[in-house]
Amino acid sequence: MWIRKYDPARYLPSDSGIALPSREPTPRDVYMDRRKFVAAAGLGIAAASPLAAQFRLRQQVPAPPPAPPIEDKLKPALERPDVYGAELSARPKRNVKFAGPPASIGGELTPRDAAGSHNNFYEFYPGRGGPVWKFAGKFTVEPWKVEVTGLCDNPMTLDLDDIFGFEHEERLYHFRCVERWAMNVPWSGFPLSKLIEKAQPKSSARHVRFFTALKRDEMPGVREAHWYQWPYFEALRMDEAMNELAFVATGSYGEPLVKQHGAPLRLAIPWKYGYKSAKSIVKIEFVAEEPKIFWQIQPHEYGYLSNVNPNIPHPRWSQATSHWLHNSQPFETPIFNGYGEYVSKLYPDEPTTMQRALRMGQVAR
Repeated sequence: MWIRKYDPARYLPSDSGIALPSREPTPRDVYMDRRKFVAAAGLGIAAASPLAAQFRLRQQVPAPPPAPPIEDKLKPALERPDVYGAELSARPKRNVKFAGPPASIGGELTPRDAAGSHNNFYEFYPGRGGPVWKFAGKFTVEPWKVEVTGLCDNPMTLDLDDIFGFEHEERLYHFRCVERWAMNVPWSGFPLSKLIEKAQPKSSARHVRFFTALKRDEMPGVREAHWYQWPYFEALRMDEAMNELAFVATGSYGEPLVKQHGAPLRLAIPWKYGYKSAKSIVKIEFVAEEPKIFWQIQPHEYGYLSNVNPNIPHPRWSQATSHWLHNSQPFETPIFNGYGEYVSKLYPDEPTTMQRALRMGQVAR
């Protein structure tokens, strides 16, 4: 019988920069001592590559820092009685057009506790969705500044008074995560176009970048997932950002945002996967060329557009179906998350028939 000796160098690119461990056989005394063997193996994996480190992170859920009291899970990160006071919440809701999820989806309002119990916010809980609120207790949102810069005639720095000074309204949007869970959430805030118009972007500005806060002492996930190139950042084409659906949210369920939802302000872009809606924004930048987004500079498979589309299978799962976050009931995923009448004109080449499934490492549209 012919046996080829395993050579790990054959499976690595020549410029990988990875230092291979010794190819000598593991000493018998180490092998027989299970604890030593496991420790040695773990050290080898950790030293191998950032991808291996991500794999290890997904296999072991870290012990959270001391969690806030359970009654703080849905406590708003700040108070703004001038915007979210009882007298304002009693007024008739604006934008009746967006007062419910698309008819093709329907569904009831997602319970507030469910929407605040399972979230994706890698700065606090990296590598997976889960109880982000348990890790965000030290996160502070006052004071807060948002720098608006780049190709615009009116660069500025906005504080919370400026942000909450925009006329607010409430919109009930359908939200879809790339991991296939979905919810119906009432966001409060203002159209993104209002902020963009205030900045007066130049005609050469074709894209808008959004940067999330980076507070290493308050975000345990940043320290834990040190291989990511923080801070988190996303981007939209200018025509997407100016679409009537694009929304800056400062609240949900009639109150200011909780920390796990991206306090004190975040985006809500309902026709795209959830990761396109940047949270806890500290910088907005107008640029001419299509920029890389956070997931394009990491070893991942997310593309720039990232429209919800059941015809584009994700490398790790089909997108044909979704399920409700609060009860796991499945339903068919509509293209553009059900908002096609508002955004389909932006994407004349969006696939409307099933595409070939992507392989691991390939990047989706």
